[in-house]
Amino acid sequence: MTLTPATDIRIKVPSNHLIVDLLGEHDAHLRLIEGAFPEVRIVARGNQIDIHGPEGDGETVRTIFDELLILVQEGHRLDGDRVNRVIDLVRKDVPSPSGIFTEAIKVGRGRVVRPKTHGQKRYVDAVRENTLIFGVGPAGTGKTYLAMACAIEALLSGSVRRIILSRPAVEAGERLGFLPGDLAAKVDPYLRPLYDALYEMLGPDETARLMERGTIEIAPLAYMRGRTLNDAFIVLDEAQNTSPEQMKMFLTRMGFNSKMVVTGDVTQVDLTDGRRSGLRIVGTVLRDVEGIEFVELRGDDVVRHRIVAAIVEAYERYEERLRDAEAGASS
Repeated sequence: MTLTPATDIRIKVPSNHLIVDLLGEHDAHLRLIEGAFPEVRIVARGNQIDIHGPEGDGETVRTIFDELLILVQEGHRLDGDRVNRVIDLVRKDVPSPSGIFTEAIKVGRGRVVRPKTHGQKRYVDAVRENTLIFGVGPAGTGKTYLAMACAIEALLSGSVRRIILSRPAVEAGERLGFLPGDLAAKVDPYLRPLYDALYEMLGPDETARLMERGTIEIAPLAYMRGRTLNDAFIVLDEAQNTSPEQMKMFLTRMGFNSKMVVTGDVTQVDLTDGRRSGLRIVGTVLRDVEGIEFVELRGDDVVRHRIVAAIVEAYERYEERLRDAEAGASS
């Protein structure tokens, strides 16, 4: 019988207030780490933390404490969700988890939006470094929210002069019938998620002011034809509900000094009458074009209620079983 080598590690924390922030109220953060590594014994005395347990797990726990210490030293407040995310990222060997949480997208008045997963950090980096970005993934992965945060940051920094947000007006499996009112009232239900994100980041008053000036424009996809969009940060949301022809039309609206982000979830296509999704084929068409980046977000990038990630993963397993069954039937 081979015994797993044990290790003893000591971490020294520079000050009393840092050790309090690191361990959490009533050692709540310490308990989360202990729960994740039941074979590791962790003892905190004064300003030092002693770790004893299997070599691999002990080193992993040391890395978790090192990453959490970086966060508290840089003034970031820890909570149970953030500690659990750092544990998960370290276990997956993601480089520098603390760097994910220290990334800041400035959306004005001292407010920042931060990525919360490795995939989200890659997505934000891609948006900043490329001209045309496709963010594809399931609900709750922050595709649209982070794109809009980057758009606001670009506007406030002067990189662009306006933000243009668009969505195809396609119903999600229901027929809403006739909608009363003028054009704005008719398309408002389809664009409401974009308003919600703007209100959360900028506040209703600032959002209204920028929209009145035309600095922020929210428009249905159908009204993009014939336009050339210069000096703009352009976001197309729910792009899985575009046809290939609509996708081509939208992408060719880009003008000089503009950036475009296209987001969508290819598992939630609401097109009817056998129409193909433009988002499903665009990767094949544009994959080798320089300046275009495709970022795929997954179930472990979901940052809504924990049950949303479980739902996404369950559907992914179900759809994979269906594909396997179809492949077996056709062979």
